[in-house]
Amino acid sequence: MKSVFRCAALAALVLLLFGCSTASTTPTQTISATQPGSTNQPANTPADRSVKVIAYYMGDGSDLGRYNFNQLTHIIYSFLHLQGNQLGFDSTKDQQTMRKLVALKQQYPHLKVLLSLGGWGGCETCSDIFNSAANRKAFAHSTLKIIQDYNADGIDLDWEYPTIEGFPGHKFAAHDRDNFSELVRELRKALGNQYELSFAAGGFDHYLATAVDWKTIMPLLDNVNLMTYDIVNGGTPHTGHHTALYSTPQQKDSTDNAVQHLLRLGVAPEKIVIGTAFYARVWKEVAPGNKGLYQPGVHIDGASFKEFPTHFPTNKGFTYHWDDIAKAPFYYSAQQKVFATFDDERSLGEKVKYLRAHKLGGIMFWQLPHDTDNKGLLDSIHQNLTNSKKH
Repeated sequence: MKSVFRCAALAALVLLLFGCSTASTTPTQTISATQPGSTNQPANTPADRSVKVIAYYMGDGSDLGRYNFNQLTHIIYSFLHLQGNQLGFDSTKDQQTMRKLVALKQQYPHLKVLLSLGGWGGCETCSDIFNSAANRKAFAHSTLKIIQDYNADGIDLDWEYPTIEGFPGHKFAAHDRDNFSELVRELRKALGNQYELSFAAGGFDHYLATAVDWKTIMPLLDNVNLMTYDIVNGGTPHTGHHTALYSTPQQKDSTDNAVQHLLRLGVAPEKIVIGTAFYARVWKEVAPGNKGLYQPGVHIDGASFKEFPTHFPTNKGFTYHWDDIAKAPFYYSAQQKVFATFDDERSLGEKVKYLRAHKLGGIMFWQLPHDTDNKGLLDSIHQNLTNSKKH
């Protein structure tokens, strides 16, 4: 799962994988400069259990009082890593955090708490370790032990990426595709039906077409968490929508593009969870053409949603724009020559409408500590799900 602050330039191959591409059948793009709407703080009511609302969490457990866990169905602790062929915590502090998360179930018995393997840069040895049946079996049994020891509810695999180029310098190989299938099979055998098993998948075409064997793995999984963000990223030398709902003439990769790919393969819609970003990706040295969208630029550190007011103030020339084809917002400052792409209340409303229309399994986001304490993006997801259920 990619962090907003990962902005080092990637190799040229990664530019090809993640860069924007052309979709000739998409309607003409329309961009408006209206201000985003606000949402009311929702009541402390339970989440709609028919739709998964999944938060990734990379905090230390000290901030858990900030959040309304009635608005979530799942929280995924990020990350654990390989220690040889075993799943393991990096420190006793991480173990303590996991215990704090699991303790939430006493107050919120509906809440599922999962642990996650990997993350961006967190699966350096995965290709080699999982290239052995004995290692896959050992990993599965170590995973079951941790789940049972901590009273957790399952595991989410976040190997970025099997089969194709991911984190610079990390090994990948053609045999990763079959090995990933066998890993999923071994985990399901060890976990049975008592515990949940999911994975985080790239939301771009090359991953979708190459990295994993969807028809083999999806019957064994509870859901796939589509990382339909970072579509433009630290290795992209131009601006774009990093978490677009729909494709545009200039950018094929999008949430809809990924979902439709899986639906064509026969993946059950209720197992598809779409991703959203609680952070912005930012470029500098961006020329004002097209309000900064699809222009050359230099990727720089981004900002969490709670930091937007200080990072993109109107007194520094930032103007809010809405792309009505992508259903995605962006900021641009001609004064600063800075462009930012992100999710907000309006785009989340569109994504909730989309998942309802296609009867998808849910929505997930990276990550919970990026949200505001009041009238935040989780509030918006909850309110939109509640309102859409009434219609």
